[in-house]
Amino acid sequence: MTTAGYIGIDAGTQGLSILFTDQQMNVLATGSADYEMVPNLPEGCYEQQPEEWENALIAAARDLRASLVENNIQFEVLAIGISGQMHGEVLTDANGKPLGPVRLWCDARNEAEGHELTEQLGTKMPKRITAARWLWTIRERPEIARAAAHLTTPGGWLAFRLTGEWNLGIGDAAGMFPIDQETLNYDAKLLEKYDAIVADDTVRPLSELLPNVRLAGEESGRLNPSGAKLLNLPEGTLVAAAEGDQPCSLAGSLIGEAGMVSVSFGTSVCANSVGDRPFQGVSPAVDHFCAADGKPINMVWLRNGTTFMNTLVEMFGKASGMERAAAFQSIMPQAMDAAPNCGGLLAIPFMDDEPGLGVQRGGTATLIGLDPDSASPGNAVKAGLLATMFNLKLGSETLDTQGFPRTEMVLAGGLTQTPSTGQILADVFNVEVRLLHSATEGSAWGAALLAGYLQKTSEGGAGDWPQFLATHAGTSGTRFVPNPKAVTEYNAVYARYQRLLAENERLASSINGTNE
Repeated sequence: MTTAGYIGIDAGTQGLSILFTDQQMNVLATGSADYEMVPNLPEGCYEQQPEEWENALIAAARDLRASLVENNIQFEVLAIGISGQMHGEVLTDANGKPLGPVRLWCDARNEAEGHELTEQLGTKMPKRITAARWLWTIRERPEIARAAAHLTTPGGWLAFRLTGEWNLGIGDAAGMFPIDQETLNYDAKLLEKYDAIVADDTVRPLSELLPNVRLAGEESGRLNPSGAKLLNLPEGTLVAAAEGDQPCSLAGSLIGEAGMVSVSFGTSVCANSVGDRPFQGVSPAVDHFCAADGKPINMVWLRNGTTFMNTLVEMFGKASGMERAAAFQSIMPQAMDAAPNCGGLLAIPFMDDEPGLGVQRGGTATLIGLDPDSASPGNAVKAGLLATMFNLKLGSETLDTQGFPRTEMVLAGGLTQTPSTGQILADVFNVEVRLLHSATEGSAWGAALLAGYLQKTSEGGAGDWPQFLATHAGTSGTRFVPNPKAVTEYNAVYARYQRLLAENERLASSINGTNE
């Protein structure tokens, strides 16, 4: 028998993954391929060649097909979804030929343009937003700017290579330029202001360069002859509009309703909250984009994630002669068992700067309150974990002041390897936390969901996007409900942490000698 289903593609920063699901969204096979950055660039510069993504797509698709054959699965692809790293600057000529390497989301060369645009437009324009990159290119590489006929993201470029269409999912598009929540398109008034800032009639207006915006379920193209050849699939196969990795991660976490929050803990921390209305004003702690159906997303991002906690685990492990994996297996349970007040220990986790909290320099990661009773690995590691959760709570309180709902948090990332951290997060935020069984599938599964939604919408039976996601809630995993006693205890520790954090600037001055 032939199994009909969907392909999900995720073009990340370090490599590309692809998977095939059946129509119930069960993953049946996967494939992958890696690529590298352009070598020998100055510090803070990160670029990739678009052809590397295309070569990786070919290799990963071949890997996927081999896995399906090995498992005796005959398959039919009903639709394809694409996820890609957001905020990149893919510039092409009128025929779609790239004009050079692509500056990625992590490229730091246009921080000044981000600050300038935020001030001039009156809305948050982080340095990684594509429009800030384009302003830098106009000023620093005018010959490339004059030749540019199209501007898109890595995911958008792959979609163009498959379909010949310049379309983009609204979430990825929001990472290029702000979206008007009334029109669900690029903000026309801000585009006018942007062009006035550029003030250069030798380059095309930004509105002429940007891809067309598409919502989840809207047809965005079909495999053309060259796209069919790339994937070795039939011409005419439906292709969903390419979405950013963050909107696809939200989809993969089955998050669609206002008040739901996706939280990923790793070396950095990202909390994406679905809003019921646009954010007002500018906050250094909150960035903005859209979900795949256009709902506003408020993102609280921490540069200092679990690195300090991980460093403590590894330090204690080395002292006991343990390898890294063994150290985590031994010490994380001790941290989970530690009291909410960590025996009186408090931690400051700033191994790097933290822009959203106004911390300008790192190197102030600190443990305070050590005494013979508190000095245990479990207390120290839990204090490091709580410090990161408290920083996330501080950033999230900016949303609380505007009355945004928070009904549920979905946990992903490295902390899912210690599931009981979900209970701590629930108690710190006093909100229910869900740990997905599908957390490891990530953005590629989210892309497959978008493909499934497009195919079912084309047949007239999908409902709206949140309803479609809710049909897969049976795979939603473990739930953690706040414990009232623990909530009270963590609130007391949080108050102590805020008092300590108020002293961080003076602490940094003392450590780094800037008060002399």
